[in-house]
Amino acid sequence: MKKLLSLIICAIAIAAFALQTPALAGDAAAGKSIFSANCAACHAGGKNVINPQKTLSKGDLSKYGMDSLDAIITQVTKGKNAMPAFGGKLKADQIENVATYVLETSEKGW
Repeated sequence: MKKLLSLIICAIAIAAFALQTPALAGDAAAGKSIFSANCAACHAGGKNVINPQKTLSKGDLSKYGMDSLDAIITQVTKGKNAMPAFGGKLKADQIENVATYVLETSEKGW
C-alpha cells in the first residue's frame, strides 16, 4: 500500500512539473521599453512593415520557428534578411528582455 501511494504521489508530481509552462528568463517590463525604442518602427503592435507575412503573432512565430526565447535572442542578436543585427547595439540582458517581452506579448495577442 505504501508503494502504491508513493507511486501515485510521484506520478502527480511529475505530471505537475511536466505540464507547467516554462518561466521566461528576461524582464518583460524592461523589454517593453527596449522594444519601443528599437523595434517598434518595424514591429509596432506585433506587425511587420517590411514583410507583412512575418508578424510577431503567436501563430507566425511558431510557423517560422521563432517561438522560443533562444530563437528570438539569436534573431535579434545576429539579424537575418531585412532584420538588422542588434548584437552590437544592445547588451545580452537587453536582448533577453526584449525576447521575453515579444514572447509574452504574442501569447496575449498583442
